[in-house]
Amino acid sequence: MAGLTDPDLLFPPEANSRALARALYASVRDLPIVSPHGHTDPRWYALNEPFPDPAQLLIVPDHYIFRMLFSQGVRLEELGVASLDGSPVENDGRAIWRRFAEHYHLFRGTPTRLWLDHVLEHLFGIEEPLTAASADRTYDRIAMLLQRDDYRPRALFERFNIEVIATTEGALDDLKWHRTIRESGWGGRVVTAYRPDAVVDPDFQGFASNLDRLGDITGCDTGNWAGYLEAHRKRRAYFKEFGATSSDHGHPTAETANLSDAAAQELFNRIRHGSEDGRERKLFRAQMLTEMAKMSRDDGLVMQIHPGSWRNHSPSVFQKFGRDKGFDIPTRTDYVTALKPLLDCVGLERDLTIILFTLDESSYARELAPLAGVYPALKLGPAWWFHDSPEGMRRFREMTTETAGFYNTVGFNDDTRTFPSIPARHDVARRVDCAFLARLVAERRLREDEAHELAGELAYMLAKKAYRL
Repeated sequence: MAGLTDPDLLFPPEANSRALARALYASVRDLPIVSPHGHTDPRWYALNEPFPDPAQLLIVPDHYIFRMLFSQGVRLEELGVASLDGSPVENDGRAIWRRFAEHYHLFRGTPTRLWLDHVLEHLFGIEEPLTAASADRTYDRIAMLLQRDDYRPRALFERFNIEVIATTEGALDDLKWHRTIRESGWGGRVVTAYRPDAVVDPDFQGFASNLDRLGDITGCDTGNWAGYLEAHRKRRAYFKEFGATSSDHGHPTAETANLSDAAAQELFNRIRHGSEDGRERKLFRAQMLTEMAKMSRDDGLVMQIHPGSWRNHSPSVFQKFGRDKGFDIPTRTDYVTALKPLLDCVGLERDLTIILFTLDESSYARELAPLAGVYPALKLGPAWWFHDSPEGMRRFREMTTETAGFYNTVGFNDDTRTFPSIPARHDVARRVDCAFLARLVAERRLREDEAHELAGELAYMLAKKAYRL
């Protein structure tokens, strides 16, 4: 079948470079997986219950899959995506799987196809192509295997050779599943990450009531600026108790601000009372990125900034199905001007790490690599989301290495909601990086011993170092 069954997948066509890429890949293929940022559900590891069925495991949580099918006329209801109003959706896993298999050809040439082929073969031992004709056979095999103890979440965690995985929880989360994991005695390392979007973005649904809850949880007066900031500090400390080494910020833009305390207090008062002024709401988000950076300087949490997505672009889909349903669309993003207030404040801090991501590839060589190539606090996150593909990973290396080098990047993170895809995604990243290093050796820009050292850094060590894991 097509996919990762070919041992030379994604390696150079030229024989000598291909041989070196093979050797580099062989040295890193079996390294442990460090997954420092993602969206898997901690309750999987806490409860360690069997996954319900193949559709719930591989299709229903994966926006890469249902956005493609939706673009070709398949309704989300037909894929089991729950509606907010409780209206009926398909809940027969076999029916969802059949519909998916009938449309599997739509993923030809996409990274989703690479990941899924890898999962089907290497995890479930399925070697025939997925089609309408093979749908029931593949469904039955996966469903049978999912009932076995060695396919429960903790067993797969160990089988995947995951050294550590970070989930992402909102600021108001009680982290009960992380507590359950910690108290269970299981040795798998699952940590959380602090995602405060719901209490820093005035446009987030229920923002005012979210601030009330933040106050209730922390015992801080979130009706004033000082109490609001102290509430964040307390929540960050609480998240650190459950292993957090990072915070994560999904702002619409990378815009930052550095207001005086008096001006920030005045702005907060207007926002807290429901300001409808779009400029003020934007300025508040900008100020909060700088405030979060200052807190990271103080408490050591690595700061991740994921800007540039117009989230929930379709109001109809958002109103019916909610967030994260495939309608987050990349936008043009400025970094040089937008980040300057934050960088003026903390950019020269050597003990602070701010990891920048982008959905705007045009900014790699023009803005991001030059910024990360000089400011001690900045590092570049890997090719992200729409660019988490062989082509996107190659472009990232080609456009950033000349200015930022390798050591101002942070390895790879899979950023996935679909647990079984984690080994596939890391495998693709390792193959692409090994191919890139082989090319540099062929061009006499890198010694072979350096390429071997870098292969291990990119596959494993840089993520551990950057995320303090």
